[in-house]
Amino acid sequence: MADSPIFPSPSDDPEMDQAGAKARQTFRFFWREMAWERRRIVPGLELAAVKGSFSDPPEIRAQNPDGLEVEHMWLLEVDFDGRQVHGTLINAPHSLKTFHEGDRVTIAGKQICDWMYVIGGSVYGGFTVDLLRSRMGKGERKQHDQAWGFDFGDVGVVNLVPPEYVGEAPAKKGGLLSLFGGAKSEPQDYAVVAATEHPMSVNMRESLEQTLTETPGFLQDTDDHGFTFLHQLALAGSLDGVDVCLKHGADPKKAASNGMTPFALAKSLGWKKVMARLQEAGGG
Repeated sequence: MADSPIFPSPSDDPEMDQAGAKARQTFRFFWREMAWERRRIVPGLELAAVKGSFSDPPEIRAQNPDGLEVEHMWLLEVDFDGRQVHGTLINAPHSLKTFHEGDRVTIAGKQICDWMYVIGGSVYGGFTVDLLRSRMGKGERKQHDQAWGFDFGDVGVVNLVPPEYVGEAPAKKGGLLSLFGGAKSEPQDYAVVAATEHPMSVNMRESLEQTLTETPGFLQDTDDHGFTFLHQLALAGSLDGVDVCLKHGADPKKAASNGMTPFALAKSLGWKKVMARLQEAGGG
């Protein structure tokens, strides 16, 4: 994602605001994929990025009255702790003075204005990117896509997960039909995506059962955030993983170092099934 393009848009842009709202509403699917990526032996993501909105403090802004009040820039090396998103800024601001390319920055959830990840060359997410592409001519859109080096699919179709995650056939790329326009892909059913467990969560269940049977102390280990495995799985929306941990005695009331319980972490991203299971175990 070197030299990632920046496409400014007016601050009074209702369509862009709506695209940003959709990104915030669906951010959980980005984070779920990131969480499972960390458990893959062979990396699956070619890119995982979040776009945030940034502003200088009022006293700095007053010194630069002609500068942009808000700039939207991309972050890589993304982390999330249930409250804030952390990442490395990969864009050089046009006029902001308190941020620089390469900075490690922290943003609140309300500052998220887009997210996307790439698997097998295909982009998932990218709501504002899709809107910008819709406003381009065919030639400009082709140049944009080549600059990124990924397949953004049809304009107006923003998928959240690879089709095979929800039992659909993988999208076909290229081929003879594409030369003549082909058939436009159907938008993904977001309700189906929300109701479907991540395939790695399902596939992990048996091995996790075995691990916790043989090594029950594993439930007490914590990561850099002070998160136990139950905290991590709750934030990732893994109903299977949370269920197994609880059955093996994980404490549903234990708070992580940031004070958030597994239930609070699941709630931060709206994982309703996980929240219900934790409540059932007394951790609501």
